[in-house]
Amino acid sequence: MIPFSVLDLAPVPDGSSVADALQNTLDLARHAESWGYRRFWLAEHHNMAGIASAATSVLIGQVAAATKTIRVGAGGVMLPNHAPLIIAEQFGTLATLYPDRIDLGLGRAPGTDMATARALRRGLDDGEGFPRDVMELIAYLGDDEPGQKVRAIPGRGTHVPVWILGSSLYGAQLAAHLGLPYAFASHFAPAALEQAIEVYRQTFRPSEHLEKPHFMMALNVFAADTDAEGQLLKTSMQQAFANLRTGRPGPLPRPVENVVETFDPAIAAGVAQALACTAAGSPQTVREALSAFLARHRPDEIIITGQIHDHDARLKSFRIAAEILAET
Repeated sequence: MIPFSVLDLAPVPDGSSVADALQNTLDLARHAESWGYRRFWLAEHHNMAGIASAATSVLIGQVAAATKTIRVGAGGVMLPNHAPLIIAEQFGTLATLYPDRIDLGLGRAPGTDMATARALRRGLDDGEGFPRDVMELIAYLGDDEPGQKVRAIPGRGTHVPVWILGSSLYGAQLAAHLGLPYAFASHFAPAALEQAIEVYRQTFRPSEHLEKPHFMMALNVFAADTDAEGQLLKTSMQQAFANLRTGRPGPLPRPVENVVETFDPAIAAGVAQALACTAAGSPQTVREALSAFLARHRPDEIIITGQIHDHDARLKSFRIAAEILAET
């Protein structure tokens, strides 16, 4: 059985509050643990009315406290927004409170617009310093070196597992060079997926962190009793992407039948391309789609997400997905 995990953005559905979204995330995490998911990751985004996971490390702590065995982590922390020492202290604290349960995925995108990125960390370098910051962060989480003057307390000696996240060849090359596990954001940017997998696997250099390449693929899943229901659930995410691309982000929209037909053709094409790595429909349809993705890309793990407006429908989708993946 291939390990399978959850990627959650703590979506804020239209008509609900941020408080509702955070409680829904905790509820999903507890269910995900009981359904056999290996990890529960949260993603850092800022200044977005439909996403409540901005304070990612805080929410990770709450999810870890609400569960017992599932690994909890960031998918990911957008490192250009932060000083490496701060992240080392935050995740060192989490790892000390919840030993051997914390993961740290790192990305180099800001996870927001440029004005908000400047408000987060005014000394921006457009991600050019990302490799240096990753290595500095890993050093803080490692054992003390002779003469080391700056230490992460908590953090030192915790060896929190670090992943590189990406949607281009840059992340694949960096993960391979540093000998780290690599997670590809194929759930919203699948264009370079196959090339990134090839680059990562062919150029991977074993390290103290990892002996051989370990690749995680992200997928969207909208599972329901029927194909029509699954496709209807998917329309919330389709609308969210269309709204984002037209400069109108907001809470996660309610599902609407045939909504794609109302999109401008260029927007509809862009949304379809972004969400190409999606399984939507009845259990049988989702099973066939997931099997095809696994056979084609051969990931070592998969992580699934699904921006679904109704919380009960979201729980049901993740439950169906877990049942399918447990048999795969």
